[in-house]
Amino acid sequence: MAKFLYIVDHFVGFPQSEYGGVWNVIAESDDECFDLISEVDNGDYEGCYVNLRNNIVKAPRFALADAVESEVIDRFIT
Repeated sequence: MAKFLYIVDHFVGFPQSEYGGVWNVIAESDDECFDLISEVDNGDYEGCYVNLRNNIVKAPRFALADAVESEVIDRFIT
């Protein structure tokens, strides 16, 4: 199955936090991208996941030419 590089905005709003960032994730689908982020996130910001799903749907994604493993490859969080 084809893999994509997703560039996802994952912001956790006030009052839980004012932190967020950009996640770079290799995944086969929107659902797998969500699962990978929430796994690394440890479910700490579950209340913001409705926004996360929307952000994944809207995220730029780029098809990858080579077969690669699904994973969170980088994240920039403030």
